[in-house]
Formats: sequence, structure tokens, C-alpha cells
Amino acid sequence: MQREAVRFHGIDEAFEVPALGQHLRGGGLVWRCPHRPLRLVTVDVASRYDPRSTDMSGFVTALVPTLSRSLAEKFNVFRVMHHGTHEKQLSNVFAWLLAADATHGLGDAFQRIFLERINAGLPIDKQQLPSTGYRVAQEVDTRGDEEAAGGVVGMDIADIVLSREDAAVVIENYWTADGHGHDYHRYLAHGVGPGRAAAVVLLCHRRETHRQRDGWDQAVVVTYAEVLGDLQAHVDRDPSWRRRHPDQRFFIQQMIDHFVEGPAAVNLDDQISFIQAMCETGESARYGYRDHDRATQEFADLVAEHARRQLEDSRKTLTAVKAGLRSFAQTTLTEQVNETVQSGQVEKVEARLAGKWEWCVALYRADAQPTILLVFGPTAVVENERAPEVVSDPDYSRVFVTLKTAGQQSLKRIMQTDVSLGEVINGLSQDDDRLREAVLAAASGG
Repeated sequence: MQREAVRFHGIDEAFEVPALGQHLRGGGLVWRCPHRPLRLVTVDVASRYDPRSTDMSGFVTALVPTLSRSLAEKFNVFRVMHHGTHEKQLSNVFAWLLAADATHGLGDAFQRIFLERINAGLPIDKQQLPSTGYRVAQEVDTRGDEEAAGGVVGMDIADIVLSREDAAVVIENYWTADGHGHDYHRYLAHGVGPGRAAAVVLLCHRRETHRQRDGWDQAVVVTYAEVLGDLQAHVDRDPSWRRRHPDQRFFIQQMIDHFVEGPAAVNLDDQISFIQAMCETGESARYGYRDHDRATQEFADLVAEHARRQLEDSRKTLTAVKAGLRSFAQTTLTEQVNETVQSGQVEKVEARLAGKWEWCVALYRADAQPTILLVFGPTAVVENERAPEVVSDPDYSRVFVTLKTAGQQSLKRIMQTDVSLGEVINGLSQDDDRLREAVLAAASGG
């Protein structure tokens, strides 16, 4: 088997993690080891990376260790509640902020912030809207009376509507700048009236102008980062409000952290590692682009696309490992084990578990003996974390063997084998007895 090694430089030593070579994009998949803190990361991808290419797979792989630390979970009430994963949830929060008499204690400050952004986005020849004095409504049917009475046209619900006698704002809140099936012209018609100006607004996480079709290119786009950033600036200038409203301050800060700032900032060593990876893979020219915001967004989109592709491809690789391991266990391994033992022979091999247990092959044994599992990848991580005695320096490019307790409810032990995932994909030979020896050792407690 052809191997490559991804080299990590730790605080005071260097060690190697075998990669899966040709089976994965970019030459390898690195599983982050939670038991060993890393400082600087150097991945030799320059030799196989063409700076002129848009294939960033090697670069994405190079960044996995650094990004895994910057993306590490930290407490946030929105993450705990999975809040904001649905537009209705986030609309509730924005409606609360927009209501001048709500419990946030900010009065009409957020209305003013929001309207300032809207007016800045209106065409020069369009009438500016008043900055405050709006009533707030949610889930508003934008159909006209005739459409509603006729019943031919289905309801077209706007997430939030701000209204006063002389002005209205009809808001569609969605993750991207996308009308996603709503009717822009109906939204606008709902807002305007005799002597009343109106604007249709796309409130979103990110701008994607290519998605604004069927009239939505005329909508004003306001991002979460823009208005929440303005709100934070307002709160920072008001120490009196901060003292009088500690609970509201905490909630708003959590919202800003989650929807604007994102993951915690990485430390200096990781920032240097990032710069090093940018330089080694030909991406450093992006630092010279004059439009910093555009360069950042284009780079983030490109990395996200390749990260998505690598995740998809690595799932296919895991599936190939599972198929190879199951095939070997059903034939060669079962015969090897049963020829060796009289009690607790393997009666059945299955690989039907799902979720975090998906990446395993179960060996069900006779004589009421506990099940033995061949686990790898993500499932090996889960099993090692819950084992009574963990593998202290696991190599997740290898197959692991675990033994259930007699009651089958918990794990008795876990052992790492020297059988690599790449070898399983390539096919283990019939005389390869390494898994047999690991299974027998796990069963006997050796």
C-alpha cells in the first residue's frame, strides 16, 4: 500500500499519522486526536498542489487541524437550543428587537438601526422611510383581498411587517438573499398604499445576488452581521443600559456571537499556521486583493465548497471500508476465529447500525458470549471516549476491536489493531491473521 504521512509538530515532539493516500482527495484524511494538544501544524501539500488550480482539496485538508480548534464547541445559548436553524425562530428574535415596547429595554433603537440600513440600500430616486414609529407584525399574509377571497392563490406569508400610516417595510427573513418562492411584487403591493411608501427587505445571513430573481433583485438586502454589528456598537456606547439590563445584554451578546462573530478566534500559533498553509499552497495572493470583503467571501465560499466535497468523498471512503471489512469478516475472519476457538464461535456478522455507530461491523457469538465489534473512523472515536480504559494515543486510520460487556449494554475494552483503512479498501489477503489475533485478544482480555 502506498502511504503518505501528515506531519504534526507538537509542543516538544514530532509524530506521524498515516494518511489514506490515494483513496482520499488531497492525499489523506486527518482525524483530530482530542488527547494530544497541538500548537503548530505543517502539512506538506505544496508538492501536490497546483496554485493555478481551483482544486483546493489539499489546502482544505491542510487546514483541518487548525480549523478543528477554531470551530471547537463553546457555550452559546443559541447553539444549545439549536435556535436560528429555522427562519421562524430567528424571526421571533428580530421581531422582539424591532418592537419598541419589548422587554429588551432598548426602546426604538433597533428600529432606527434597521431603517438606517434600509434607507442606505434604497435607490437614490426612492423616497426615504421614517426611522421609527412602526408597529410590528409577524406571519402576515400578503395577498390582496380579492386573491384571498377567491382562494385560487395560496397564502404568501411575510415573516415580519413593519407598518405605520405613511410607511411600511415587508421583510422576508431567510438564510440567503433568496425570495425562495415568495412573490416580490405581492410583498411590495401589500406594503404600498395611498400616501404610503414601502420597501421590501431580504433579511439574511449572507448576500447572494445571483439568487435574487423574479423581482427580488429590487429588494433591499440587509444582513444579520450588519444590523447586529450596529446594535453592538449602540450597546457599547450606552453603559447605563448595560448596567440596568444585564440579562438582555447577555442574550444580545450571545446572539451576536452566534450569528455575527461565529467560532471563537484562533490563537496566534493557529493564525501563523493558517498563513503558512496559504503561502505553501499558492493561496497567499488573496492577501493582496484590494476589495478585502469580496476576497474573503470568495475564498470562504470556495473553501466551503471543497470542504463539502471532501466530507462527501470521505463518507464514500468510510462506506468502502465498511463494505470491505464486512466482506472479510463474513468469510475469512469468521473461519479463522471459529477454527481457533470451541466456545464463543462467530455465528453471525452484521453491519446494520446507523448514526454514530454506523462505522462498525458486529460479530455475534454463540454460547451467550458478548458481541465483538470491528470499529473505525467516527465510531472508533465514540467507542474510545466511552471505554473504561481508553487507547491513549489513537490512530484513527486503523481498525479497532471492541468487546461488549456480558449484558451488551456497555463497553468492556477497546484495542487498536495495525490494520489500516487503506488496506481494508485494497483487500486483506486470506492469510492475514492480524484481525483474528486482535479479536481473540479482546475476547480473552489479552
